[in-house]
Amino acid sequence: LSMKEGEAKLTDAELEIMQVVWDLGGGTVRQVHERLNQNRPLAYTTVMTMMGILEDKGHLTRTKQGRAYHYEPVRPKSQVISNMVDDFVGKVFAGSARPLVLSLVKDRKLSKKDLEEIARLIRETE
Repeated sequence: LSMKEGEAKLTDAELEIMQVVWDLGGGTVRQVHERLNQNRPLAYTTVMTMMGILEDKGHLTRTKQGRAYHYEPVRPKSQVISNMVDDFVGKVFAGSARPLVLSLVKDRKLSKKDLEEIARLIRETE
């Protein structure tokens, strides 16, 4: 269970940018830069370069709109995150999600509401 063939892995910084693009539903470098700058200072040129890299890696597409480029995610967030989780489970837990879930439960990373939602999903899939 690894990343889909041809899907380049995201660095932490790239994932941060993708989170913003998904939240915005697409946007310009300026829009992404403004959102990222709410949390920490980051150079506009850094964001521009990284969004270009994300386009090269096949995570973003861009179209010219006036004088700026508008970037759109190639795949929905849920698909990319699912692939990242599959890759993580494959590497860290030899493909078995059970130890991951047990670790989350033991470390109290799942709330009672989370556990109830998981139980509901299990019932629906049975």
